[in-house]
Amino acid sequence: MLRVMIVDGDLERTKPLKQSLIDNGYQVIAHLKDTVNLNDACCKLQPDIVIIDTDSPSRDTLENICVMTMNEPRPIMMFTHDGDKEQIKLATQAGVCAYVVGGIPNERLQPVIDAAIARFEEFKHLRKALSEANIKLSERKVIERAKGLLMKQRKIDENEAYSMLRTMAMQKNMRIGTLSKQIVQAAALLL
Repeated sequence: MLRVMIVDGDLERTKPLKQSLIDNGYQVIAHLKDTVNLNDACCKLQPDIVIIDTDSPSRDTLENICVMTMNEPRPIMMFTHDGDKEQIKLATQAGVCAYVVGGIPNERLQPVIDAAIARFEEFKHLRKALSEANIKLSERKVIERAKGLLMKQRKIDENEAYSMLRTMAMQKNMRIGTLSKQIVQAAALLL
C-alpha cells in the first residue's frame, strides 16, 4: 500500500481526492495546508508520493518542492487550474512528475499516479547514470594526469605509463583512479 501525503490549503477541495485515494487502496498519511514544511514532513513521514493541489503553483511552492527534491526525492503530482506553459515548465524543473490541469476522475487517478511514479523512477535512474558518468570522466582526467606525470618522470610512453599504473593499482588492491589521484596529489605537494 503506497503512502500518500496531500498538500492543499482547501480542506473541502481535498475531501474527494482523499476519498478517491482511499478507494484506490492508498494510505493517506498526512495532509499539509501548504508546502512551507514540505521537506521536514517528507523526512519525518517518508511518504511514497506527494500530491499537491493548488490553484496555481507559487514561487514559494516551487522553491519548497526544489528543496524537498534535493533532500528527499520522491514522486510529486500536482493538481492545478493553471495550464500556463511556463508554470508547467517551472513545476517540472522543480521536480513535479505529473502536472494535471483540472480535476481527475476517480478511474483515472491510478494511471496518473502510476505514470508519475514511473517518470520519477526513470529520472532517478538517469540522475544516477549521469552521476556515474561524471565520476568516470573525472576519474579519467586524473588517470590522464597521472600518466602524464609518470611519462615525464620516467621518460616512458603512454602505454607503459598506463601499464605501470594498472600494475601498481593491482598490487595495492585499489582502483586505478584512486591510485592516480594519490599520485597527482603527491606530485602537487612536491612542486
